[in-house]
Amino acid sequence: MTHRSRKPYIAGNWKMNLDRAKSLDLIKTVKGRLGDGNDREVGFFVPAIYLADVTAVAQGSPLGVGGQNIWYEANGAFTGELAPRMLREVGADRVLVGHSERRHVFHEPDEWMGRKVRAALDTDLLPIYCVGETLDERKGNRTDRVLKRQLESGFDKVLPIDAHRVTVAYEPVWAIGTGETATSEQVALAHRMIRKWLAQRVGEEAANLIRILYGGSVKPDNAKELMGIDSVDGLLVGGASLQAETFLPIIEYDR
Repeated sequence: MTHRSRKPYIAGNWKMNLDRAKSLDLIKTVKGRLGDGNDREVGFFVPAIYLADVTAVAQGSPLGVGGQNIWYEANGAFTGELAPRMLREVGADRVLVGHSERRHVFHEPDEWMGRKVRAALDTDLLPIYCVGETLDERKGNRTDRVLKRQLESGFDKVLPIDAHRVTVAYEPVWAIGTGETATSEQVALAHRMIRKWLAQRVGEEAANLIRILYGGSVKPDNAKELMGIDSVDGLLVGGASLQAETFLPIIEYDR
């Protein structure tokens, strides 16, 4: 299967940015440009407090809306956390798991990741599972080891039959929000390694259905080059997803 047999997936992670009015304006603008969504998938991962409003505005379009984090229990004494069913109840259809900021700023351990991915799948949320190495890990030639460890934890409870519902995002930590972008060769090598690992884990047929995105200082001026890499199925965009004038050219990278 060639990489363009998999529908390109462009995702925007707003992190802790925008306000309600700007969020809704951005959704309206992008929604108006999307078309029928047959040739590419577009999703936004928005602050939880705006999810209900954003999903209401996105309704009637192919634009996907997701949460930025979940907990893996359905109920309980987990102050400040969100159960997967809660995201579904306000209209979310996808969720981020394992973003580097959750791992490195909030110190979420590897052992939580598989439970979160499984909880998302069991609640009909489509997870983007994020993996990536730090600069020290790359300089120490530990990139493959780190990615394999993260993949093993995230796919611990994923079955071949539902692997196609998981998306993997490779985000080198040293390239997130720094202006640094991994070279085409670095991206290609990491994505090929991830694809090979997935084939060994869930089988080649299932692995070929899993999309692998690149994230890390994605901008309008490098989106086309990144999407031209054979092993890249899409992009996870941070700061450039906060404004229509920078996100739309990324969505329309081939036009």
